[in-house]
Parts: sequence; C-alpha cells; structure tokens
Amino acid sequence: MDQLPEASQIQEPGSPAPRRARRGAPGLALLPWRRLTNPFHPVEILSADEIESIHHGSLRILAEIGLEVLGDRALDAFARAGATVDRLTRNVRLDPDQLEALISTVPSTFTLHARNPERDIVFGGSNLVFGAVGGPAFVSDLDRGRRAGNYADFVDYVRIIGMLDVIHQEGGGPLEPNDLPVETRHLDMYRTLAVELEKTWQCLGFGARPVDDALEITCLIRGIDRDRLLREPSLMTVINTNSPLRLDGPMGDGLMEMALHGQPVVATPFTLAGAMSPVSLAGALAQQNAEALFLIALAQIVRPGAPMVYGAFTSNVDMRTGAPAFGTPEFVKGAFASGQLARRYGVPWRSSNANASNVVDAQAAYESEMAVWGAVMGGVNLLYQGAGWLEGGLTASYEKLIVDAEILQMMSEVLQPLTVDDASLGFESIAEAGPGGHFFGTAHTLERFETAFYRPLVSDWRNFETWEADGARTATERANLIWKQLLAEAGPSTLDPVVIEALDAFVARRKREIAASA
Repeated sequence: MDQLPEASQIQEPGSPAPRRARRGAPGLALLPWRRLTNPFHPVEILSADEIESIHHGSLRILAEIGLEVLGDRALDAFARAGATVDRLTRNVRLDPDQLEALISTVPSTFTLHARNPERDIVFGGSNLVFGAVGGPAFVSDLDRGRRAGNYADFVDYVRIIGMLDVIHQEGGGPLEPNDLPVETRHLDMYRTLAVELEKTWQCLGFGARPVDDALEITCLIRGIDRDRLLREPSLMTVINTNSPLRLDGPMGDGLMEMALHGQPVVATPFTLAGAMSPVSLAGALAQQNAEALFLIALAQIVRPGAPMVYGAFTSNVDMRTGAPAFGTPEFVKGAFASGQLARRYGVPWRSSNANASNVVDAQAAYESEMAVWGAVMGGVNLLYQGAGWLEGGLTASYEKLIVDAEILQMMSEVLQPLTVDDASLGFESIAEAGPGGHFFGTAHTLERFETAFYRPLVSDWRNFETWEADGARTATERANLIWKQLLAEAGPSTLDPVVIEALDAFVARRKREIAASA
C-alpha cells in the first residue's frame, strides 16, 4: 500500500503532541453545533423593476455576446440542447426563452448529507450555512510566518475546522498542499477530509476525474452506492467562470460530472468591477448574473433538477493599483443585490467572508465584519470562505480562522430569537433592586447569569490593569493560543477503522492507476 504523508500533531508549532479526546478544550467558549435559520427579512437594495433590468441585461449578454466554452464536452452538450454554437470560435449563445426554461428546473432547497447524519445541512429558504476557507496557496501563523501550503498544515487546519462547530462545512481544502504531487494530491486531500471530519466537505471541480474520485470516497465512507448518493447528495464544489465570459475545459467537465451524479455546484463568476467586469456596479452584476445563469443552465442540460447554488463574488478593485478589494461598500451592495437576484430565480445563494488585509489586524476584522453582515443581512444561504481567509484569498491564516469563528459565533447568536415572556420581563427583579439599586445579586440574575449573555471566544473584557498583568495580549495573540489548544485537544477520528482501511486501499490503487496512465 502506498504510504500516505504524515501530518504534524502539534501543540506548539513543530513539537509533536498526542491527540486527546474530542471537544475537550477546557475554558474555551465554543458554541455547540446547530443548524441556523435567518429570521430577518433580507435587505433589498434594488426595486423589482431594477432587478428585472439586470435580468434582461443578462439575457441580452447571453443572447448577443455569449460565452467562450473551451471544453469539448460542454460545447457538445450545449449544441445538443439547441444553443447557438460556433465551433470555430467556441462561442455559445442562449436564447432567452431557452435559458428561462432551463433554470426553472433548479430546486429551491436541498439537503447535503454528512457521514454523521446529525451534521446534515440544508440550503435554500432561510437556512444559513457557514463554510470554512478554501483554496489558498499559502498558510500563515504568528510563530512560523507565511509559507507555501503543505500537507502537514493542511491536516492540522482541517482538524481545527472539525473542532469549531460554528463552521458547518469544510470549504474545499483550506490550503493547497504544494508538497504533494499535483496529479494525486486531491486523493490525499480527500482522504484527510473523509477521515477527520464528520461534517460535509467540498471536492475539487477541475475535471471529471477528481470529481469521480470524490464520489467514490463519499460512497465508501457513508456505506452507500451511487444510486443512493444521487438521491442523497453529499458533495459540493465551486465552479468558477474565467470572467469575463469564458468557461474553461476542466471547470466545465467538473460541473457536468457533478450534475450527472446529482451533486450540487456553486456556480460562481469572479467579477471584480473595473477589471473583470464593468466598473459600474450594475454592469458588474449583469455580467455576474449572465455567467452564473450560464453555469446553472449547463447543469440542467446534463440533469434537469440538479441542485445548484447561485454564487456571487462581485467586488471591486483599487483603481490606483489594480489590486482586488474586499469587504468594501461596493462588496456589500453587490451582496444585497445578488441575494435579490438569486431569490428571483428561486436558487440558494452563496456569498463570502472576504478581506484584502495581509495580516490579522483591524483591517482584516472590519472588512470581514462588513462582508459577513452584508451577506447575512442580504439573506445568504452559504457563507463561503467563512473563516480563515486572508490576503485576498491567497493565504489561510490560523489566527484569522479563530477571529472569524468569533465573528460567526456572534452572528449565530444574533440570529437566535429574543424571548419575551413574564419571566424574561423581570418585574420581580426590578422590584427587588429598587430605585438606585443594582441587579448583580437579585434572584433573577442568580438564576440566569451563567447563560444570560454570549461568552466570547477571543474577546477580552477585563479591565486594563488585569489584561496588562496577564500579558497584554492582542486579539491576534489570543487567537494564536486558542488554535493551538484546539489542535492539541482534537480527538481521534470517529470513522470506523475498517472503513479507513478500505479508504486507504482505494487511495493507493488510484495513485497506482494515475501513475500508470501518466
């Protein structure tokens, strides 16, 4: 059997430590697992007429300009479906009526099934799913600095994600393990995600082969066949267009393979206003909408009723430097409008927790807070890149993962109902305290003080003198200690050892097959 790389099991960076019982982190204020629904009416920044204007602008883009499709498989599918296909230029244009008919078959809600059924999650409606960071090339922490993504950090990061119950779903590999061979690294990534996580995880969408390997691994760890997986989807992936107006071959193949097997795809253009889309926000939204609908239509050509998520990632660039900007007012307004567009089509909607800061500092926090509020108040169903994103998506930060977990936990609490009844109105407590009194010692307070308020994970509410005497640590430094504690307390996998053995055999066989075909 091929030897899988070993992951570090660190307490302090670089020093091995045994893994202990899961959920055993004393003193850390971790919220328990819970599915979230958003009780608030989404913010709507555009009128119904303005939404229709963007919709018709998108239809015109698809009918008159079209997209360049680089993959033969996708090009053939569009041709069979009756789209206007120019094989010389690889241009595909869609008739508005045909597009409307295709996207009408997308389900408005669906469930994604984890290997632990208690971790199943629902998309669409008022349901809200928090995902982790996915895809950065680099990883960083305060102790070791910024470095290329590697397998040891990949495994450690996944284990911490597993300990944070406020994160519902892994995001497609929290960082790229660049020390593994490109051709087979997806297998080691999947093996780690399958073994370490009870919650759902995302596969890679750059081609049919990595998707098919993920399907096989998912069936193996759930103990089901492909027919049941079709009825009970477990995998999700993100498919990006190459904005503006291009779908590359591997992305098209990955989307089609996912749709063929009934697994949901997050159809996401990358429309940065001023660079990959018009500088006007309305124009960027029209292009985003056209590209997202194009991907959704392709999935429905492959399998009508295939679950999809409307992915929105419209932001802007710094017009002085060309650098991407996130967590901006334009990002928030784009999120509000994208939510309205997704609801117009009855498709679950994805947004992101994004920032452009190079370090875990105030900029990283306030840009992320803007992005999260814009998404949640806009009615998002999947907050992708929800925890850990740094440096415009180039880096997965251990400390940012913890700071973002605090933001997500606080948002989770905001979404909980405010109880108003005779007991909570506290008349007796007010009478007991009386004019000029205090409430610390009233019976009402003593009954409730332990659970009355949100207890922070990272924030330090002590006075200056106490905080200074205890080391005067910043929030980033406190986050550094928290992720180390979570990693040290991460327990052994709950996956059946017999299943792990079968999984390892599959990974070894696939590596041999890939090597033989090279």
